[in-house]
Amino acid sequence: MSLFLGIDTSNYTTSTALYDSSTGVMLQQKKLLPVKDGQLGLRQSDAVFHHTQQLHQLFSQLVKNIDLKELKMIGVSVKPRPVNGSYMPCFTVGENTADILSSALKVPLARFSHQEGHISAALFSAKRDDMFTKDFIAFHISGGTTEAVLVNGKDNGFDLELVAKSLDLHAGQAVDRVGLMLGLSFPCGAELEKLALKNTEKIKVHPTLKGVDCCLSGVENQCKKLIDSGKSPEYVAAYCIKYIEQSLAAVTDKLLENYGNLPLLYAGGVMSNSIINKTFTQKYNAIFAAPAFSTDNAAGIAYLAYRKFINVHT
Repeated sequence: MSLFLGIDTSNYTTSTALYDSSTGVMLQQKKLLPVKDGQLGLRQSDAVFHHTQQLHQLFSQLVKNIDLKELKMIGVSVKPRPVNGSYMPCFTVGENTADILSSALKVPLARFSHQEGHISAALFSAKRDDMFTKDFIAFHISGGTTEAVLVNGKDNGFDLELVAKSLDLHAGQAVDRVGLMLGLSFPCGAELEKLALKNTEKIKVHPTLKGVDCCLSGVENQCKKLIDSGKSPEYVAAYCIKYIEQSLAAVTDKLLENYGNLPLLYAGGVMSNSIINKTFTQKYNAIFAAPAFSTDNAAGIAYLAYRKFINVHT
């Protein structure tokens, strides 16, 4: 048995994962950070506090029946994106904890970015290890990020080049802002999807692109107008999702024109939406993370630690 620990303390989720390379089993323990009703998110100081409160509890649950003598490497996310200057205080909680565990257990530590973890988790859950050595386009769509990156697989990691982004709101922010207008609870993605699936009216949207980049602030304004005009919550929810879907489709089409017919991967919490997933699977034959691996999680980090370990030791 060889075990690999992953830790991720993102903006809204505390997450731990343990990958057993002998069985292929990935164990996860994760918990959303508490956000008060009506609020759109957390200050970083509050996020750091809640991660500190939650991380040790999740770790205890994760390893309660595990012999850590079999632990070969620890992986941790230390920043949002793999670029210079990318920083968010909440990731220091996970990094400090990983440093302590690495020293105490005398196992090596590997540092990754949150974005790399999302891509890794999607490939792991889709059983697409072959993509770790290929070029492809990956979308990371969440409350804190709406980006497309050109990925060059390096077997045990990735080289990422930013090729498209949102110029204003992130997709997850749009979902949550519209959701709160409709009286839903933060984070609003799952409830907004349930409402949207009940809509029976046809919807037309007109996405805004500047080059290959999209603009998503318009959906918030338009949804407010729809609510004020008396449109049903189901219609408004469906309009919001359709706007995001068509915006991302327009960006995807532009990137395929620019870079050729590369494989497409979609990761991040917003991409767990079944409506968008179905459309993009049919249109692009795209790779998606399974729902349990779409939202912020440490599984991708644990799997990157495993791949780094076997690369070093072979």
